[in-house]
Amino acid sequence: MHPLTPLLPNEITACCAILKAGFPLPAGNEFQFKAIALREPIKASLLAWNEGAGPGPLPAREGYLCYYIRNTDKLYEAIVDLGKSRLTSNSRVKDGFHGPADGPEIVAMEKVALADPGVQEELKKLRLPEGSVVVSDPWIYGSDGVNDSRRQFQCYLYLQSPHGENDPDSNHYAFPLSISPVVDVETMKVVRIENLPTGTDHTPTLPKPYRVPPPSEYTPEHQNLRTDLKPLHVVQPEGASFTVTEEIRDSGSAVIEWQKWKLRTGFNHREGMVLYNISYDGRDIVWRIALSDMSIPYADPRSPYHKKQAFDLGDAGAGVMANNLKLGCDCLGSIHYLSSNLSIETGEVLEMPNVMCIHEQDAGIGFKHINYRTGRAVVTRSRELVIQSIITVSNYEYILAFIFGQSGEFHYEVRATGILSTSPIEHGLEVPWGTVVHPGVLAAHHQHIFSLRLDPAIDGQGNKVVVEEAVALPVHPDTNPYGVGYITRETEITVPGGHDTATALNRTFKIQSTRARNPINNKSTGYKIAVPPFQKLLADKNSFHFKRAEFGDNAVYVTKYREGELFSAGKWTNQSRGGEGVRGWAARKEEIDGEPVVFVQFGINHIPRIEDFPVMPCEILKVSFKPVNFFDKNPGLDVPPSTQQFNQSVLLSAKHAQGAGEGAVVNKEHELEVKNGNGCCAQES
Repeated sequence: MHPLTPLLPNEITACCAILKAGFPLPAGNEFQFKAIALREPIKASLLAWNEGAGPGPLPAREGYLCYYIRNTDKLYEAIVDLGKSRLTSNSRVKDGFHGPADGPEIVAMEKVALADPGVQEELKKLRLPEGSVVVSDPWIYGSDGVNDSRRQFQCYLYLQSPHGENDPDSNHYAFPLSISPVVDVETMKVVRIENLPTGTDHTPTLPKPYRVPPPSEYTPEHQNLRTDLKPLHVVQPEGASFTVTEEIRDSGSAVIEWQKWKLRTGFNHREGMVLYNISYDGRDIVWRIALSDMSIPYADPRSPYHKKQAFDLGDAGAGVMANNLKLGCDCLGSIHYLSSNLSIETGEVLEMPNVMCIHEQDAGIGFKHINYRTGRAVVTRSRELVIQSIITVSNYEYILAFIFGQSGEFHYEVRATGILSTSPIEHGLEVPWGTVVHPGVLAAHHQHIFSLRLDPAIDGQGNKVVVEEAVALPVHPDTNPYGVGYITRETEITVPGGHDTATALNRTFKIQSTRARNPINNKSTGYKIAVPPFQKLLADKNSFHFKRAEFGDNAVYVTKYREGELFSAGKWTNQSRGGEGVRGWAARKEEIDGEPVVFVQFGINHIPRIEDFPVMPCEILKVSFKPVNFFDKNPGLDVPPSTQQFNQSVLLSAKHAQGAGEGAVVNKEHELEVKNGNGCCAQES
């Protein structure tokens, strides 16, 4: 078994048993596990082991456990040596840090909030329709420095099906209520009930009869569905072109080979998908890559909304929120699924089926050229390999995918969809920090800022990061007499820090080998990062939003590799105060010295539209990694040309022309199209 294989079910159980034996709790106390996962071997030991072929010993197999003593603030981290069946370390996390939420805990918060007698009394004042069902969305409490030291949940309440239907799939976000209980996790009690502001200022609105808006549903049974859509099948009659080997059942670990790509997959509670040892045609490119964190800070300045800032990976976990993907729905074509196992709060195994899907997809034309002298066209159809996972974070969905191309490029893509988090507003009012998306329903402006961590290995270890800029060549009678010349200049990043894109300079970030050079031009082999433009964190630098989202103020952070520094907002994001993440790591200003780690930030400033409700069409973001002087020519030249014999496309115009009164005219036009090389076509994809 490879040292990076996630913990197997029997290992999760063993970790739990070893901890309990080595750290028995007094009677009446119990463990509340937040995560039981593989503690990845240190990088040096993996390099020494060298995939089993080198002289180094097999790294120790260790488990990492994060847990509370239930109903206390005592948060612990433990390490278990599975090979020796012993507890290696067990230490309490220092005060002021809180672990992530877990599923049963969130469900318990909902029940506590709704069962509280004070909450029930406040709900009565709203005079809700007879038979109404109220539901609760517990949110991580956030931080503002006021009464936020204890672990708490801010619960936002909504009506479910107020128009007489008892429909659990009803879009309750169309019926937000103005009452918000705060639940203390240690006591499992409502500690206060806040009245939310529903006007244009910070004044809380006292409970009054609720004005029920019309429903706004997204489920298909409530729609007048289109009837003119014909099937579009993705068919691979000979199967897929990729292979999956070394798969350890239900671990999320496998080796995937496709075209000239080879990589290893992993899966864990917090990051979800992790890819290791990415190579192309036997040459190393990436040591480890995974989504490091994401922050969703909201722009509503009114209390308690001013604390609303989600860290979906650190506060909950991309792995534990991963969907069970379905054939024909989430993934099309010939699919291979990878399943995994995580843990639940009791330490028992949580089966996670189909958390990753692997498939191929058409990606349009790869390259094309027509020799105008001979009329010969050479064209290839581009194909991509997709490794995809989808997570549901309460109201939002994120489709996360690593995408590999045939010309040595790869991408990380995020598609954001789901339902807006809404709040009540007085009918007829507007506010400048949000959009009214339904009568009495406000969707506040918010940002989605993602941070992708890349530990590179371009042609092996020993890499550097350079910034390339394009600048005009000064006018000179000898070197640039006509003023049209421009050049590029490279500057190596030798100390950690944050950097931004600059469109006016065509600023590009490149990761290069410090050892390998291109045989044609003698330049360092490398890959460039195509960072999509995004608006950085808008919150004030003195705000907790800014302090907590440490990665949100720069498009790229470069740090020196250190063990354990995986999460750009810090290990503990639940009610965090900042100062534990990438901004602090960069401030060390130590020499990078051939060991760079790159954090790439990207995102959207989501100014809600009416069209985003009741469910949001996918917003697509993509970070691209493209070879620069890595190959000696276009590596996609050996992709077979695109031909009708291979693709077997169907000509609709000729088929539709049959039996038509103007068929001869259509056929003549078609004949002309063919002679001219089919200059224009329309298709579905």
